[in-house]
Amino acid sequence: MAAWKRHAGVVLTLGAVVAGVLALGAAPAGASAGVAAADAASARHLVIVGIGGLLWSDVSPRTTPVLWGVAEQGAVGSLDVSGVRPRTCPVDGWLTLNGAARAAVPGPVDGPCPAGLAVELRAGLIAGGIPVGARVAGLGRVESYNAQFHWDPQWGLLGSAAGAGRCVTAVGPGAGLAVARRNGWMPGYLPDPSSLSPVVLGECPLTVVDLGALPVRGGAAARRAAVERDDAELGVIRAGMPAGATLMVISPGDGVTPHLRAIVVDGPGYRDGVLGAASTREPGLVLLTDLTPTVRAWFGSGIPAAVVGSPLTSMRRGGSLAATIGMLMGQDAAAQVYRITVTPFFLLVGFGYVAVFAVIWVVPWGWGEARGRRRRAVTRAVGLWAASVPVGTFLAGLAPWAALPHPAAVLYTLAAAWAAVVAGIAFAGPWRRDPLGPAGLVAAVTAGVIALDMMTGSHLVRETPFGLSALMAGRFYGLGNNAVVIYGAAGILCAAWLGGAALRAGARGRALAVIGTVTMVAVVAAAWPGFGAKVGGTIAMLPGFLVLLAAAAGVRLTARRWALVVVSGLVLVIVFALINYLVPATGHSDIGYFAGQVLHGGAGPTLRRKIAANLGSLTANPFVLVIPVVVIVAGVLVARPAMLRARPLAGAYQAVPLLQPALSAIWLIGVLGWLSEDSGVTVPAAALPFLLPLAAAILSSVPSDSDQAGTGKREPAAATV
Repeated sequence: MAAWKRHAGVVLTLGAVVAGVLALGAAPAGASAGVAAADAASARHLVIVGIGGLLWSDVSPRTTPVLWGVAEQGAVGSLDVSGVRPRTCPVDGWLTLNGAARAAVPGPVDGPCPAGLAVELRAGLIAGGIPVGARVAGLGRVESYNAQFHWDPQWGLLGSAAGAGRCVTAVGPGAGLAVARRNGWMPGYLPDPSSLSPVVLGECPLTVVDLGALPVRGGAAARRAAVERDDAELGVIRAGMPAGATLMVISPGDGVTPHLRAIVVDGPGYRDGVLGAASTREPGLVLLTDLTPTVRAWFGSGIPAAVVGSPLTSMRRGGSLAATIGMLMGQDAAAQVYRITVTPFFLLVGFGYVAVFAVIWVVPWGWGEARGRRRRAVTRAVGLWAASVPVGTFLAGLAPWAALPHPAAVLYTLAAAWAAVVAGIAFAGPWRRDPLGPAGLVAAVTAGVIALDMMTGSHLVRETPFGLSALMAGRFYGLGNNAVVIYGAAGILCAAWLGGAALRAGARGRALAVIGTVTMVAVVAAAWPGFGAKVGGTIAMLPGFLVLLAAAAGVRLTARRWALVVVSGLVLVIVFALINYLVPATGHSDIGYFAGQVLHGGAGPTLRRKIAANLGSLTANPFVLVIPVVVIVAGVLVARPAMLRARPLAGAYQAVPLLQPALSAIWLIGVLGWLSEDSGVTVPAAALPFLLPLAAAILSSVPSDSDQAGTGKREPAAATV
């Protein structure tokens, strides 16, 4: 009992230290400043100006004095324009604004962006500078084309934002596409921004202007000239706006490569601020799909339940505009690190770990029994470090690596260093005498860091290989698909380690309490709407924890009980989703939004999109087809190690009674994660860099038969911790 209390105290102390550091590092800058909701503002006149491909690095007091002045007075942010393709062309962005959902015009995935759809002017005499009726040709074909993506755009939503009977003016082809009705018609259109006058700007509540896209060829000089020209046109527009009008400057699409783009809002409620939205929960980051709901909120037109975006908010800037823009450029730099390095990272880890452990196996570490002991010692040390790399990538977020020179090198260097720290603690602590102790400590730190990060705003996981990426735009908070099985497996092994220690001491009640507490913390952190709000991960994780609880309690799982266990995660998701939907005070989240879709009959497109993505994961690349085979072999290995002559694993089952239930639970989480997440088969695959080295560390920690030969007896399963 004294040993248990001492070791438990060390673990809890370590957890408290990590929690304190996380709370300090995760607190957003300027959190004490007031937040102005979009529905607290209103707009009599709104002008939206779009410049395709605009980056914050293009903006400066010298090059863009008008836009800089607007930014100094208004609220700024990074605009995530991610769409149905890896790169969102400006014409796709304008179309997305039309229906408040991801959309694209027909065209090739690669190569130059299409010019857009032709706008046909209504026949008749056109007086200079007077908007006339026009029609976007081929909009019906675009609607049919987008049906395959299952994002369910609400066509014509931006054009009707000002309300029934109130006019809208579009200037330029992109703006015409954004405000066109479902039949392609718009009441007022001007082909050229140069013909826009103060009279026209004051005539309609909503004016949308397309200044074109920045050139992708011609070098820096051509780009700078285009930026200066657009800034001059913006100055003319701003000077002609009615008093009290709101100005929104956006970049509706990408250039050559995906980036986070620039957005500025200058109007009531958006002064000297940093933009945000409930859809991202990250200060400074908003989505293109947030803009149409924001405009409708300003005009009081209502936001349909099927719309995925959230109205923009504004938080007071804590420093100068230059410092804020530096922060926004850091967001984009971090996003580029993920985009460029994530695939090489997983290839390096996947093949590199195999090569490292193969070398350990073939290197002669001496002769006789000493050779085996040395090999296991090296395997355990390397395995613990390798298994600590995922949590190391998260802990690297405690430093502002994205704002430093060579951010990719800094990120992965910090990750390797943090992994060494965690592995060193696991290897050197008093728990090292327990075969599951070192691995359990790594698992506890991994699960604890991820859970605390989800509960404090999901700041550490952003743009890390096992975390979330803005340019991927799948999730912006909570648990990413690459970490679902890692998090669940870490929680399972942590519970098995702590609960197993209590079982060996003969305290089954305390063991169940410990495992139950780990289960509650891990699942609630991932599932609660204000934390992770993770649907698929919760469906996968809770059954795994229940399998471990049943084993610790000595409960045999019959077919009926297995059925209840498998659906338990789905039941919990339904409960939390209904709470989130029916109690708005719990905040906006994906889980509550999906509940609203189900209740209003609009969940079909979302389900079809996720099912299509899940099935599509099987054909992502040739290597993916190996993963189902690995999952099946792993299931047989865990359930029947003797069939595959895995004697070390069978021996580990005898030494660590909860090891087989724990591995079975992890395998179940992997399979359910595969079926319930839109990333499909890649979900269990992403956990292999954590699971395989940790399994190697566990097996190398179990004394072999030769180690017991000198004593004439085998070490009992109830080894002291």
